[in-house]
Amino acid sequence: MSSRSESEFPLEAAGIGGPNYLQDILKNCTDPLTAIEEFQSANGIHLSSLQPILPLLDLHGIPRLDFHNSVVEQLREKLTNHITQIAKSKEREKDRRLKELLAKTFPLVKVKALRPVVMRILKNMPEIDDKYLKVLLMDKELYKDTDIEVKRQIWKTNQPLFGDEVSSLVTEYIKEKENTLHDHQNIDVQTHFFYATPKVRRQKEVIQKLSELIGDNIKLYDTFLQFLRTLFCRTHNAHYCTLRADLLMTIHDCDVRSIITIDPCHKFTWCLDACIQDGKISNSKLTILQKFLNSIKKEQRQILGDISMALCDPYAINLIAISILTTLKKLIEHEQMPRDSKVLIFLLRMLIIGLNSWKIIEAQDFKEPKLDSQIVTKFMPALMALMVDDQIRQISATLPPDEHDAAIATIEHSGPVPDAVESYIQESSVASVVVIYYTLYVAKEKDRIGLLRILSILANCRDDIAFEDTFLHLLVTYLIHMAKEFSSEDFCTALFDEFLFAGITRESVMKHILKLLWHVYPYLRSNRLYALIKTLQPMRHHSEDLHNLYKSLCDRIKSKQEVEMPLRMDIDFESPFHGLPMIESFYNAL
Repeated sequence: MSSRSESEFPLEAAGIGGPNYLQDILKNCTDPLTAIEEFQSANGIHLSSLQPILPLLDLHGIPRLDFHNSVVEQLREKLTNHITQIAKSKEREKDRRLKELLAKTFPLVKVKALRPVVMRILKNMPEIDDKYLKVLLMDKELYKDTDIEVKRQIWKTNQPLFGDEVSSLVTEYIKEKENTLHDHQNIDVQTHFFYATPKVRRQKEVIQKLSELIGDNIKLYDTFLQFLRTLFCRTHNAHYCTLRADLLMTIHDCDVRSIITIDPCHKFTWCLDACIQDGKISNSKLTILQKFLNSIKKEQRQILGDISMALCDPYAINLIAISILTTLKKLIEHEQMPRDSKVLIFLLRMLIIGLNSWKIIEAQDFKEPKLDSQIVTKFMPALMALMVDDQIRQISATLPPDEHDAAIATIEHSGPVPDAVESYIQESSVASVVVIYYTLYVAKEKDRIGLLRILSILANCRDDIAFEDTFLHLLVTYLIHMAKEFSSEDFCTALFDEFLFAGITRESVMKHILKLLWHVYPYLRSNRLYALIKTLQPMRHHSEDLHNLYKSLCDRIKSKQEVEMPLRMDIDFESPFHGLPMIESFYNAL
């Protein structure tokens, strides 16, 4: 029989008379009816107790096909259950028995009614012969019906196929993170990007699916990690670092010992994850993290690549930066210098490793980046002086009113940011991140003067760190709760002109500004709102998402008819827009 016939008629490939066999009989016989009867007799169910029932079924109009299908279903269920029992048994011969069953049944894998039996055998075999895997791989329908346990064995020798399986999930994961950061409607201090705990994040369907695809297969786990490292180095997108940590901790939750025991940074990531879960780094956990980093030997330095990814996770950066500010506050309270704090030094050490993650992995130079000592001896004291200024102003605001003293306190502690702070954020990413998080702190505290002081220098941060999504997301969240301040031109000048417009060429920055306007536009002066709407109008090369957000904002402003009167009343006649038909021009721009 030809290979083509075997492919088309799998029953005959297994030595069972099928369509091709029946066709040959009918062509070569002299009595077709007798030949059909003989075929039915040879291939029917040979049970003497069944014979009297068949005529009764005929009388009830039940087709023989339905009857035989029912029998097949019952037998198939019993057989698959028996295979499962064999696989679960502790007998020594179970692997041999499964192999024998597979050899007998695999030719029938293309028969849909019998395919579940073959698939159940394959599912319970720890090692499947390549000849079977190749057949499954070459047939799209068979591959689709294959259980995940079998697919893992296929992927072990076919990494591109595994990449195709996980790439859509990875893309979905990254898209979900970006959508959360750019969501312009659900804005709340209690539900921002960093509000979800690690355990909640790991319940996401994407993470669960990725964990299921990898299972306990070490090779697939290593392949996926390399996939993430490559994407991270190519895009510098820190969400891949979050995914790396989330996946490892999901596997940890499932207690997949084969993987967590061989991942060298499991203990470090686990401890860091617990800190993120708690929202703080306790002294005991700080000691564990420090001992782990200090214990890395020269021949194990490659571990630093994965550790740096764990520390580059935005959730880890957020925790470390907040911990640094908390430590600085304690130093101020106890009148101590930054260089005397071992906790601060170690926090800065973790921060610099995380911020240099993609450089470490891309260059394959697994050396811990050195922290510039002047960050501790010069930058930190200058930042502490800035923090003291803000604290004094806040305290003076609570004292009994004394116009003279209050004015002096405000003037003395509201001047320009110390030169050391401004100069070091231009040179150091570590200094930039610390200042960025202090900006978030003063915004959360609604410290208007403190925010205006620091916004004037924020655009100078090294590598444009201040324009990253995670920071702008939090800043916008806090600014929305300062909406009334947007009626002041000095506040808008510091925020928009001196800071945000410096990054306006980035589409993500435009999205964050539009998100901010979505909530605060009623408080803006008409000329300022007009200028913002005009400046933020998307170009052809911008994404559809940006165009839709811009249109939605314009529609939102148009629909608020009550905003027209305030717009007419607060026209600034000294603005460059004076003389224009303001309201008409504004709505034309929309």
